[in-house]
Amino acid sequence: MRKSKTISIGNVQIGGGAPVVVQSMTNTDTRDAEATLLQIARLAEAGCELARVAVPDEEAVTALKRICARSPLPLIADIHFSSQLAVSSLEAGAAALRINPGNIGGEAKVRRVVDAAKVHKASIRIGVNSGSLEKDLLRQYGGPAPKALVESALRHVRMLERRAFTDIKISLKSSDVPSMVAAYRLAAQRFDYPLHLGVTEAGTLLRGLVKSAVGIGILLSEGIGDTIRVSLTHDPVQEVMAAYRILSALKLRQRGPDIIACPTCGRTEIDLIGLAEAVEEKLGGVSEYFTVAVMGCVVNGPGEAREADVGIAGGRGKAVIFRKGNVSRSVSGDREEMLRALSEEIDSLRREIGDNAIIQKNS
Repeated sequence: MRKSKTISIGNVQIGGGAPVVVQSMTNTDTRDAEATLLQIARLAEAGCELARVAVPDEEAVTALKRICARSPLPLIADIHFSSQLAVSSLEAGAAALRINPGNIGGEAKVRRVVDAAKVHKASIRIGVNSGSLEKDLLRQYGGPAPKALVESALRHVRMLERRAFTDIKISLKSSDVPSMVAAYRLAAQRFDYPLHLGVTEAGTLLRGLVKSAVGIGILLSEGIGDTIRVSLTHDPVQEVMAAYRILSALKLRQRGPDIIACPTCGRTEIDLIGLAEAVEEKLGGVSEYFTVAVMGCVVNGPGEAREADVGIAGGRGKAVIFRKGNVSRSVSGDREEMLRALSEEIDSLRREIGDNAIIQKNS
C-alpha cells in the first residue's frame, strides 16, 4: 500500500492513509449560484466529499463567493490561464485550486498564485491531461505517452516546490485506460504527493462506468490513489454513486447497500429483473451498508440469499425470505407481493441498524 503525504482541503484529509476521498465536478454554469448550490447539495446527499467548480471569468468569481458561503462541501476552483482568477477564487472562499501551472502565465504569476494559496492555506492540484500536454513533450515522446504525462507533472511540481509549496496533489488523466494506469504507476514511484485518480472523457454512462471502473479499480487494488472522480457524460450525482460502487467492490469503503442479484437464466421462474430493479430503486438513497440478495434460481439462490443480511430466493409464484442466514418467512404471489414482503424485511433491518447505532453512540 503506497502511503502519500497528507494534505487537507477544508475539513477533508487526503493521503497519509486516510480513506479514499470521493469527489465530483458541477456541470452547472457557476455564474448561476442557485443552480450550482442545488447541484452541490445533491452531490453532498449522495456522499460526495469535495466538489470542483469551473471559474471562467470574474462573474463566476462573484457567484463563487456566495456559493462558498453556503456550500455543504469544500470547493475546488478549476482555473485555466488566469492567475487573477485563481487568486480571486481563493479570496472568495475556495478551499483549493485545480490549475496547470504551465499555462498560468510565467514565473511571476505562478508565484502570485502560490503566495495566495499559502495565505489562504489552500492546496493546489496539478492537473495533467493527455489532451493538453506541452508540445515539446509530445515531440520527445511521440505523443501523450505515460512518461510524457509524468514528466509534465514533474515540471509543474518543481515550479511549486521552488517556492516552498508542497500542499500538492497530482492527476495524470487520459481517456486511454492502459496509458492512464501506466502513468499513475510511474507517478506513484516518482512522487509522494497524493494522487487524484480518474479516466478523463470516459464517456456516457455505461461506457464511462466500465472504463473508469477498470482504470481506477486496477490502481486502487494496487494501493495507488488517494482521491477519485468518475468522469461521466451524465448527471454528476451518478459519478458519486459509481465511485462508491468501485470502492465498495474493492472493500475500501462502504456506503449504501450491496445488492446481489443473479443474471437470470432458463431456470428463472419469477420476474427477477423487475424485482431486482425495484429493490435497487427503493434503496437508491440509502446510506447504511448491508447486503441484499435477490435470487431467482433454486440452484444458487437459497445459498446466496442465506449469506446476505436480507435475501429472497424465488420460484414459480412463491419465494422464501432470509434474514441473516435464517428463514424469516415465505411469500406467495406476484412480483409486487414479493417486493412488499422483502421491503418490510429490509425496513426492519434498517431500524435495527439505527437502534444499534444509537446504543453504540450512547454507550
